[in-house]
Amino acid sequence: MPTASFHSLGCRLNQTEAALSAGAFKKKGYSIVEWGEPSDLVVINTCSVTERGEASCRSAIRQALRRRTDAFVVVTGCYAQVGLEALRAIEGVDMIVGTEYKDKFPDFIGAPRKLPEPVVLHSSLIDDSDFEIPATGCYHTTRASLKVQDGCDFFCSFCIIPFTRGRERSRKLFDLLREARELAEQGFQELVLTGVNIGRYEHEGTTFDGMVGALEEIPGLRRIRITSIEPTTIESSLVLRMARSEKLCHYLHVPIQSGDSMVLEGMNRRYTAETYRAFVEGVLEQVPDVGLGTDVIVGFPGESEDSFERTYRLLESLPFAYFHVFSYSKRYGTRAARLSEHVSTGAIKERSQRLRDLSAEKRRAFGQRFVGTDVEVLFEQKDESGLWTGLTGNYLRVGVTSAEPLRNQLRRVTVTEAGSDLTLGVLA
Repeated sequence: MPTASFHSLGCRLNQTEAALSAGAFKKKGYSIVEWGEPSDLVVINTCSVTERGEASCRSAIRQALRRRTDAFVVVTGCYAQVGLEALRAIEGVDMIVGTEYKDKFPDFIGAPRKLPEPVVLHSSLIDDSDFEIPATGCYHTTRASLKVQDGCDFFCSFCIIPFTRGRERSRKLFDLLREARELAEQGFQELVLTGVNIGRYEHEGTTFDGMVGALEEIPGLRRIRITSIEPTTIESSLVLRMARSEKLCHYLHVPIQSGDSMVLEGMNRRYTAETYRAFVEGVLEQVPDVGLGTDVIVGFPGESEDSFERTYRLLESLPFAYFHVFSYSKRYGTRAARLSEHVSTGAIKERSQRLRDLSAEKRRAFGQRFVGTDVEVLFEQKDESGLWTGLTGNYLRVGVTSAEPLRNQLRRVTVTEAGSDLTLGVLA
């Protein structure tokens, strides 16, 4: 039986696609082994969101080639779409798979043997029709991801993704429901919905909210979690469903990127700081215990000290549970790369640290709201300190002491103490 290992860099969607590839090869008769273990086939799913990310991809590829010189090495993902020539120059790569072929390349591999030159499966044209995925994800975690959508038509000025993944397209409803049922039958109690711009899901008249409603009908599925979703794509019916549903997690990760309307305009975002605030306040009215996360970019060209202070004050005033803070870096191929008024490295570093400190305060304050109350936790693993840890529906990470194994169990926990990284509790 041939063996295969998979490594993914970048976003959750990349990790999901690596799991789908693993599932496809498992169906072909491969034994899936942990990354770093000896294997006949090595698949590296790459990221191209920043130039630093591309450098990390090249490093990972070279490390894999040094570790197993006789393995058949496949490079796929976003960097394989836009960095074809750079990847051709890395000696030892056997196959380069662009976006158009990422779900199909397992069919092109027979016996995994080294090749003198790489096979290139690549097209500058990416099909924008609704799609199926002929696999079920292979996961070793307690939560499984479900890819529902790909591509983006928003063209934010800092983002390369529309060029690496193509235009918006949705997964056919019957196909994603098929995989969701199979994952639930395997024992996964929580599915995390992934994609590039998932709120734009639409298949034959079924919108994102309707798709979530269809997932709620699957037996054995206890939780449905939405990953990053654009604020302008969230239907009012989805927020209402979240308020009433027993399965849809009270959690939203809604990128803001900046709290200054002029900077948002330069980013080609589709809202102002004021409309973003109104959106968040509207969600809180209907789902008071919602866990809110966001992304923010620091140092976008033209971000003055006043612009940053407006961002800081807006993030401070809204009840976020955490922020992901990204320092802006020029990404060639995007419209923002041509802008002037670049912010100094020192200013970006200082502003980023202020926001990370604020995020830690927010995380602790969010946990503090639940001290003394009972929450439901899906436990994942035992950490290095001996605590069993897992997540609530609203994305509060909780740790407890337990002599019994808790992996993949949903248990009630009484929260006793809040921290910036972990909230502590006892089994109720």
